[in-house]
Amino acid sequence: MSLAPARVFAVLNAVRYPAQSSPMLGKAVVMGGSIAGLLAARALSDHAESVVVIDRDDLRVTGQRPGVPQGTQLHALLPGGFRQLERMFPGFREQALAQGAVEVPPAAQRNYLDGRLKVTVPDDAESLAGSRPLLEGLIRQQVLRLPNVKTVTARATGLVFDGAATTGVRYDVGGAPGVENADFVVDAMGRSSRLSDWLEQAGWQRPAMRRMTVHLNYATALFRRRVANPEHTVVLALNSPQLSSDVAGAAFFAIEDGRWMAMMAGYANHRPGHTAEDFVRRLREQFPPEFGEVAGGEMLGEVRTYHHADSRRRDFHALNRFPAGLVPVGDAVASFNPVYGQGITAAALHAACLSTYLRSGPESARPAREFLALQQVVVDAAWSMSTSADLALPHVNGPYPRGYRLSSWISRQIVAATVTDVTTARRFSDVVSMRAHPNTLARPRVILDALRANRHPR
Repeated sequence: MSLAPARVFAVLNAVRYPAQSSPMLGKAVVMGGSIAGLLAARALSDHAESVVVIDRDDLRVTGQRPGVPQGTQLHALLPGGFRQLERMFPGFREQALAQGAVEVPPAAQRNYLDGRLKVTVPDDAESLAGSRPLLEGLIRQQVLRLPNVKTVTARATGLVFDGAATTGVRYDVGGAPGVENADFVVDAMGRSSRLSDWLEQAGWQRPAMRRMTVHLNYATALFRRRVANPEHTVVLALNSPQLSSDVAGAAFFAIEDGRWMAMMAGYANHRPGHTAEDFVRRLREQFPPEFGEVAGGEMLGEVRTYHHADSRRRDFHALNRFPAGLVPVGDAVASFNPVYGQGITAAALHAACLSTYLRSGPESARPAREFLALQQVVVDAAWSMSTSADLALPHVNGPYPRGYRLSSWISRQIVAATVTDVTTARRFSDVVSMRAHPNTLARPRVILDALRANRHPR
């Protein structure tokens, strides 16, 4: 598929999953039961006779998974990801609400930038709010209900190759080795994936890895929600890097079981909210009044902290040699600064890439170049959004891409215009929620509209 990046995004965001399966593969194996792995299994279920998901955790058990150390932190389901989940699993919205997820229509959202309340986009897309265990658990339920999907509780230890093709996955169960034969293999083992090592050990090329050190420090706490149906269910307050605040931002979401989930973030040596006292004090003193109201409720449990050292991506698409019958998805390809909330939505778009690729009737004996090309567009978009914002942080020292000064100036103008101008805010929302490609913000008309809005704010 030779399309401009903006067109690729439009195609992926319009993917419709077939009502009936049409198997072209025998068995597909997914290494990793992460959200990315589960969504890949959903896409494969339309095109394989059977799909096996291998994970160290027993995926039949509900609740928080040991393999998701960041699962206690606040997670955003962007409108782009919500729309993808609705297409993969018809009725997802109603089932999520039945399990306690909270609706987030445009009017229920409030966004602050440097203490200024931003305009509401009245016709923006809605989303859902809920804890990571609730959202992931519902996705897992939907996938494991598929008749041709099963799970194996084991640790993937390597791949089996036959010439230029991937033919199986090696695994270990309590010290006993085994092999799951496969016609197609997906790596969804996350940031710690060993696929690069396995490729190199088998004589294949190792992909280059790019890193951007960010040293993000998260703190998340739960509070009892006094109002069953609050007017605002998602509130975010971000601080520009140019400000001297030691807090990058804070947010709180209404989630299941009558609770608020509040988050605070800082960078480098700043660890705001690492104690209950500091968390409550900062919410009351450093953020708009809504945050103080949340902090006035009963804190449930302790403050949970999480450190994200760096963003990283592995450039599988750039390899000259790559085995047939093998693709990586999710954080195994690229993981970004989580403060931008791209993870679940990027995973859903990777699944859309996989569905699009498989529906094209590819030759099984050839590497999945078409898939990697589609995925590259998604990864490039998410990477450019997150790293361009991270480069503005005082403690981040590059590498700076060509034209960074100009692109950074344009970005600041657009972000500033989102405070007062609905048109710019709508365009920006489409991009940050991954419904539109970032280069749509570089169009002359978009930039001129932002400049006019900043010159004559309403």
